[in-house]
Amino acid sequence: MKLGIAGSGGIVKEVLLALQEVEEVQVTAIFVRPHSLKKGEALAEQYHIPSIYTDYTEFLQNPEIDFVYIGLINSAHFSYTREALLAGKNVIVEKPFASNLREVKLLAELAQSKKLFLFEAVSLLHMPNYAKLRELLPQLGRITMVQANYSQYSSRYDKYLQREVLPAFDINLSGGSLYDINIYNLNLIIGLFGAPKSVSYIANIGFNGIDTSGAALLQYDGFPAIATGAKDSDSPSGCTIQGEKGWLRCDGVPGELPSVDLCLRKQEPEHYALNAYSHRLAHEFKDFADIFAAGDFAARDHYLTISLQVAETAEKARLSAGIHFPADTTLDK
Repeated sequence: MKLGIAGSGGIVKEVLLALQEVEEVQVTAIFVRPHSLKKGEALAEQYHIPSIYTDYTEFLQNPEIDFVYIGLINSAHFSYTREALLAGKNVIVEKPFASNLREVKLLAELAQSKKLFLFEAVSLLHMPNYAKLRELLPQLGRITMVQANYSQYSSRYDKYLQREVLPAFDINLSGGSLYDINIYNLNLIIGLFGAPKSVSYIANIGFNGIDTSGAALLQYDGFPAIATGAKDSDSPSGCTIQGEKGWLRCDGVPGELPSVDLCLRKQEPEHYALNAYSHRLAHEFKDFADIFAAGDFAARDHYLTISLQVAETAEKARLSAGIHFPADTTLDK
């Protein structure tokens, strides 16, 4: 799979590092905006990327690109993904997929109409530990409670406290805790249980109207699920699923999902650590490459279904807390 990368920020650096473990993917080009050219040149030199562009249209015309990876700020995901699809490129877009459900629907419909692959880069959904979690889940019997927490003090929060707003906390760029760190929790819960019946979000709102932390309550038939995400404070992260016959526990941040523990009543816990790569992002790109090689559009639609459900849930949660993005009123299609 020949991959062109759009962006030069922290997540792009992580992707390039992860791809050193995935021989099925070759990075053939990188696009950066003109003010980031030096960063792009440094990445191209470090990772031996043959082509570098500052014009996105020219980048998309490169015949040596099968897939475009969109690693830009949240608010740019929709327009850059749409342009790539219209140019006939398959796309992997960094989470969150887009700013709202309408945008995700438009992109999914466009990819399906053009018979192109389109994926949201949510690392945990492609990990062996996640597959094991799904396999073990029925042993719990009737589910009674789900709690997922991803809390990590942001390196950008100190500047935010000084009223310097970087993209992660910029409401105009579709930032905030829910659409960043809590998206992992929503993908974990919805990937396992589907769309909730209802959702609400209780958030700590900062001076510019963005959520710095919060808890989303997802109501399912027979049990609640709580997704807690914080960028303004730390705590041990993980997920616990409780059932009448026992519990499942994933310690560590959901984006890494390093292990799974199963404990049934009156039995000793069983521990599983099945992830095969050292970098948390490697599994997803290996999966995308395999799906592309197999022409497996059913797998594409499976992951798009999860993305659509997560987008709808996140939007409902966000609006319930009074958080409105500029994209919510944009009419451009």
